[in-house]
Amino acid sequence: MLLLQNFALGEWAEGLGPKTDLIHAVTGEKIGETSSHGLDFKAMLQYARRVGGPSLRAYTFHQRALILKRIAIALMERKEEFYPLSYMTGATRADSWVDIEGGIATFFAYASRGRREFTNERFHVEGPTEPLSKNGTFVGRHILVPMEGAAVHINAFNFPVWGMLEKLAPALLAGVPCIVKPSTTGSHLTHAVFKAILETGELPKGALQLICGEARTLLEHVEEQDIVAFTGSAATGQKLKSSPSIMQHSVRFNMEADSLNCSILGPDAVPGTEEFDLFIKEVTREMTTKAGQKCTAIRRTIVPAGLEEAVIEALSKRLASTSIGDPTVEGVRMGPLASRGQRTSVASSAEAIRAAAERVYGGGDFAVVGADREKGAFFAPELLYCADPLTRLEPHDIEAFGPVNTIMPYRDLSEAVQLARMGRGSLVGSLITHDPKVAQEVILGAACYHGRMLVLDRTSAKESTGHGSPLPNLVHGGPGRAGGGEEMGGARGVTHYLQRVALQGSPSMITAITREWTKGAEEHTDPVHPFRKTFDELAVGDTLITKSRTITLDDVEAFAKLSGDTFYAHMNDEEARSNGVFEGRVAHGYFIVSAAAGLFVDPDLGPVLANYGLEKLRFTKPVYPGDTIHVRLTVKQKTAKDTPEGTIPQGVVEWDVEVMNQLNEAVAVYSILTLVRRSLTAAPIAPQAA
Repeated sequence: MLLLQNFALGEWAEGLGPKTDLIHAVTGEKIGETSSHGLDFKAMLQYARRVGGPSLRAYTFHQRALILKRIAIALMERKEEFYPLSYMTGATRADSWVDIEGGIATFFAYASRGRREFTNERFHVEGPTEPLSKNGTFVGRHILVPMEGAAVHINAFNFPVWGMLEKLAPALLAGVPCIVKPSTTGSHLTHAVFKAILETGELPKGALQLICGEARTLLEHVEEQDIVAFTGSAATGQKLKSSPSIMQHSVRFNMEADSLNCSILGPDAVPGTEEFDLFIKEVTREMTTKAGQKCTAIRRTIVPAGLEEAVIEALSKRLASTSIGDPTVEGVRMGPLASRGQRTSVASSAEAIRAAAERVYGGGDFAVVGADREKGAFFAPELLYCADPLTRLEPHDIEAFGPVNTIMPYRDLSEAVQLARMGRGSLVGSLITHDPKVAQEVILGAACYHGRMLVLDRTSAKESTGHGSPLPNLVHGGPGRAGGGEEMGGARGVTHYLQRVALQGSPSMITAITREWTKGAEEHTDPVHPFRKTFDELAVGDTLITKSRTITLDDVEAFAKLSGDTFYAHMNDEEARSNGVFEGRVAHGYFIVSAAAGLFVDPDLGPVLANYGLEKLRFTKPVYPGDTIHVRLTVKQKTAKDTPEGTIPQGVVEWDVEVMNQLNEAVAVYSILTLVRRSLTAAPIAPQAA
């Protein structure tokens, strides 16, 4: 029998006093017990702030990203250990794959984004420089720094692994230590994966703690630098969000609540079309995956009036082919609910919805493969039909968190939008249509009530991840009843754990703070060409002012012949004048960029390995034959790269480029990125576990 311990203050600790039983969802047997009694929650929060926080913040974003990657690799190597534990929650292999490997995938995703989208610093510079004065001596800039508190993650029972990892990934990348509080139901699986994370040795002391059992007074001790992220029912979330300590200290509270998500069948998606078949398949999948225990599952199925019977018939046929039973038995497509208590709750909610709807599928006896129906938490899919969904609010207000779905008709698209909005805020809505006009009207009409909207048709179906699949690179959350929060969404999820600070000062002062050159800041010139310097020898602000070059008409014609670009403004003086933009024939913008490179590039073999990017190019003034240009090239930012053993140590240098004419006016501005060799003595940037 499992005895789940808590991980607090850097040690595994058994809870004292009363224990909570852990029950096998399939057999109804006791598989273990746990308790959080005796834990000092205040001390746990202080330990996270004082021990875990400083250690995590000592790493850069890139170093923390590499930690996530190595943890993900280690978890993936051990994934088969977790599947048997997942089956005990009632999850099938397919359900478990989403939970286990989908959760690990969020670590991989944030490891990648951390190195691509964040600087290799302990802070992140956000957005452009904001000019605040006439002469440019006073400017503004935004930076993001890690919050110096603890992140408290309160997770739901339906995804014991993914629910933990999708919160941990952005928080750890941000440099914030975490206290994980899983639902007691399914916590044996969370516990196993949490333990495997610790065993990698990648995280410093205090970065992670685990509470198995009740959280009790935990939120009474949160402070202004702490963050709380909650997933669960709307009622519980609202109760926690209004906790006195959270209100008093303005603690960040991100809530992702269960919602009455909908799927709309477009009027063009009639029986016989590919879209109708896709709709039936998607609704069935969302009713039966995880036995309907998904915060994103379809609860309301909105169909054109007149197609109700066809939809009911098709859904009933498909649901009837879904085998229910022990998820370890071959052929079983749907397991039990997570617990017998959950079964009672779903049955009660379904009965309440039936006050406004008739049951058109389900109910009564049903077969269970390989298990005892009464001992396990089995509940068969149930399909309801509400004939008057505009006046009967039960299907829009009551959620049965299981395989229960209500079909409701609409007469026109405005009515379909109205029904979608009656959920009062959803995590996700979907529309199945092949008509772009239908898609635009429905999506724009319902978007403000949803966190994510999927438009599914024959074109996207093959590669679509489906209605109910939150992805690391897209926002997961929703307004109103759905909690009003956002998780993941790529870099957006990380910023929830960071404090945005507006900086004001001189360009040189802002450059010194951010280590990113700001226009107007001090520049450093050197007789040595910057392309002759290694990454480590270069300094932010190093500047090269090039010699000049006069642009000729022969240059323009030669470039036109070489490139094939014979646009009239480059080739015909009269036509160029006639367009009201130019004074005559104008040089190609791309020729000016090429000529600029010819002015600033040092051609000999040296530390610069490659030019692999040009960004934010703007042509600010035309260049005419006879104009003379020169270039100001400045080191804007340096980012050391983690390079595999045996390869040339290198870093990325971003150069600010400004091409000027004879009047010292900018004619083109942009950034280029180069790979530059590091000194052989440069220290490795890969982090070492503390």
